[in-house]
Amino acid sequence: MYFEAARTGTHVELGLTGEWQALQVGALQAALAQVDLTGVQDLRIGTTRLAALDLTGAWELREFVRRARAAGVRVGFDGTPPDQLRLVDETLASAAPAAPAVPPVPVIEEGLPEHSPHLVALGRQAVGAGKDLVDALAFLGRSCVTFVRELARPLQLKPIAIARHIYDTGITAVPIVSLIAFLISIIIAYMSARQLIGLGAEIYVVDLLTIGVLRELGVLLTAIIVAGRSGSAFAAELGSMRLNEEIDALEATGVDPFQLLVVPRIIGLALALPLLTIIADIIGLAGGALLCRYLLDMPLTQYAGRVIYAMSPTTFWVGMIKAPVFAFLIALTGCYRGMQVRGSARALGNLVTTAVVQSIFMVILADALFAVLFMEMDI
Repeated sequence: MYFEAARTGTHVELGLTGEWQALQVGALQAALAQVDLTGVQDLRIGTTRLAALDLTGAWELREFVRRARAAGVRVGFDGTPPDQLRLVDETLASAAPAAPAVPPVPVIEEGLPEHSPHLVALGRQAVGAGKDLVDALAFLGRSCVTFVRELARPLQLKPIAIARHIYDTGITAVPIVSLIAFLISIIIAYMSARQLIGLGAEIYVVDLLTIGVLRELGVLLTAIIVAGRSGSAFAAELGSMRLNEEIDALEATGVDPFQLLVVPRIIGLALALPLLTIIADIIGLAGGALLCRYLLDMPLTQYAGRVIYAMSPTTFWVGMIKAPVFAFLIALTGCYRGMQVRGSARALGNLVTTAVVQSIFMVILADALFAVLFMEMDI
């Protein structure tokens, strides 16, 4: 059984099921030939229940759609058409001979003012930004649907790919994250101590450092570093695969690139970033302890006791709640820009730069929204 058909008057719902692959091409042709389109005006094709679809199956589906449209039937898909069908259409369109160029007929518009080039440029940028927003929302929706579907089927997850991304984005980032957290905590503690010593309130240096590192700086600095490392890596990897037509090859063989390439990166980074945040928190507090010991002559036991006193029950968890959200934004932005690469290495470089800038922007924007939310919740 390759489809389930339900007819209501002149409307037919055709739900595709099973595997549409080269091994079943004979049975597919026979099954599609038996579909009676007599008197049908509308045909809706659903592909959500397809187990597999390769180029051969997409070709047979395209031929069936072409035959239905030739019979005067309006054909539509529930959701977006399969990528394999789009690939077949694009290949045939590029192989078709180009039509002879017809010189445009000049249009004389009388009474209309000449448009400013700056206004034209602004309009083009607005249209481009709107299209990019729509494409980003579509990518977000498909990524979320694939992510939820994979979580519902944990046996089909890619543990090797997830472990590799945890290593690449997490373990290899420990040295630079630790160094940055150590130096930033020393800078903050030193600047705070210089101001508070004159007031005789140097003990509050520990409070400021504890709350600042655990709530904000630990997770924020870690996310910015990971955005520069992993966000650019995701965009470069997927962009190179797009330029080498490896992603098109995956779609041609019936493999969902979101399932194979996007979801493992999201899961891997969502697991790695909280662990990096914990390391940054520990190293940051250790750096503050070192400075307080040698600048303020504060015993380590007193420092540790003040850290515990300054921590509220939610101080640590506020930072940890942000980490998976930041990881999701970084991975999603990097993968989205990587999938957008087309044409040349210059486009790859531009989109890798865009991925890093937008990842950092999204992290800072999300952190600001979290600050407002936690303030409203009195956390």
